[in-house]
Amino acid sequence: MTDSIQHLIEPHIQDLGGFQARRLLPSDVVTLVGPFIFFDHLGPAVFAPGQGVDVRPHPHINLATVTYLFEGVLLHRDSVGSVQEIRPGAVNWMTAGRGIVHSERTPDDDRSKEAILHGIQTWVALPDEYEETDPWFRHHPATDLPVWEDAGVSFTLIAGEAYDRTSPVQTFSPMIYLDVQLADGKQFTLPGSYSEQAVYSVTEGLAIDGVPLEQHRLAVLTSGASVSISANGNARCIVIGGEPVGKRHKWWNFVSSRDERIEQAKHDWVEGRFAPVPQETEFIPLLKESPNQTEQPL
Repeated sequence: MTDSIQHLIEPHIQDLGGFQARRLLPSDVVTLVGPFIFFDHLGPAVFAPGQGVDVRPHPHINLATVTYLFEGVLLHRDSVGSVQEIRPGAVNWMTAGRGIVHSERTPDDDRSKEAILHGIQTWVALPDEYEETDPWFRHHPATDLPVWEDAGVSFTLIAGEAYDRTSPVQTFSPMIYLDVQLADGKQFTLPGSYSEQAVYSVTEGLAIDGVPLEQHRLAVLTSGASVSISANGNARCIVIGGEPVGKRHKWWNFVSSRDERIEQAKHDWVEGRFAPVPQETEFIPLLKESPNQTEQPL
């Protein structure tokens, strides 16, 4: 640990039904980093022909889900009628607002051969005034996102603002969400532009201010700290952060500033009050008073 790192979070392995994810947020020591309340590193998982991801329809409230893939493909369907494949470098942003239901599956065409899934799934807590907004979904192909290189370092701005650039992905509060790839021996400076920021080591070979960062760790930075991130070998990291949105409660895949809103969402799901997903007949049932279900949603 250094003065610039406030917390170093190790992943908790989650079974998502057929493959594993490393869950970094929420953790025992940190619930949110800026508006980010959930951070999963998916895979890499390899599926034999005929197999794939089958995350059945499940609900969300008062948050936005953000899907970003390194490898593979997923087919998204939701209760507002969206049907969209996502491939590496693109962004699927789904605003749950007052309530949405979605599924994530491997497309049928990709099940005929060996398939890989590798990526990052995050949830963003919505500010109080937007928690009950109408639900919506938008897809942004990789060609829409700001991508640039600087001295052997490649940046993709997934969402938010950084380095005088702005992602076209609509957000609800100030944030940074970056995918950074470094060539061997290269480095970049991450300014302390936001009150809360963190760096996740997708690969090995990274260091923060010269101190090695073990693979699959989330380094939550000291507020206002500007850090140097360097690579010993080709390396990749994800940067998340932003301004705080206030205290949030999380139960299963329900997030809200209000406990009573989560209780209402539980009842609504059990009693079938959420809108269904067209072309889907399955769903993930709510288990009795267990915030960690055996089948975890994306």
